[in-house]
Amino acid sequence: MKVMIDAGHGFDTAGKRTVDGMKEYEFNRAVANEMKKLLLGYEHVTVLFSHSDQRDVPLAERASKANNAKTDLFISIHANAHGNGKEWTSAEGIETYVYTSKPKTAYEAAKIVQAKLVASTSRVDRGVKTADFYLLKKTNMPAILCECGFMTHKVEAHLLRSLDYRQACAQAIVSGIAAYYKLKKIPEAVKKEWYRVQLGAFQERENAAKLAAELTKKGYQALIVRNQKDGQR
Repeated sequence: MKVMIDAGHGFDTAGKRTVDGMKEYEFNRAVANEMKKLLLGYEHVTVLFSHSDQRDVPLAERASKANNAKTDLFISIHANAHGNGKEWTSAEGIETYVYTSKPKTAYEAAKIVQAKLVASTSRVDRGVKTADFYLLKKTNMPAILCECGFMTHKVEAHLLRSLDYRQACAQAIVSGIAAYYKLKKIPEAVKKEWYRVQLGAFQERENAAKLAAELTKKGYQALIVRNQKDGQR
């Protein structure tokens, strides 16, 4: 199963922050990173990212990336807001979105994910909703969007900064996905085995950097290793 995780927005997206200044992307990416770790603990699961820590990837590019990779599931992580974004408001809780047509697979998966999020965080259950959001509309695979709390609610803004809350959200979403798709955890003995894939070796670092950038663009992790004559890295 190939899952694409989308940490909504970017570090520099205007207005996407808590009343007291935390950028939404900080929360989104932290949950995305934790989700990736957890999902890779299941058999036959590949995880890709649609976002980037270097820039705010346009929505069209995110959708195209998911479609071109032929992913089986697209999950977008967000934090909600209410009012003008400059004042605390009473709106609170968690909600999960699917496209307006309520595609069956996305809707059923969203219901499980929503229930897991509410149970794990003990926040208000705002339910599964529909919306004409670009990424829900333009992705070819089942797609859901999770709003994990309000940046304009004082209590939830504090939670969104918390490592424990971020991990709880990630665990809940992954648990919901695993339950719906009947994913099986990798046995502990197998987890200890690692296999390295090497795509190229270059004498010039610039050429290595170009390949690493291309792999990163496609959603894979790339690491440049310098091999010295004595075999040390």
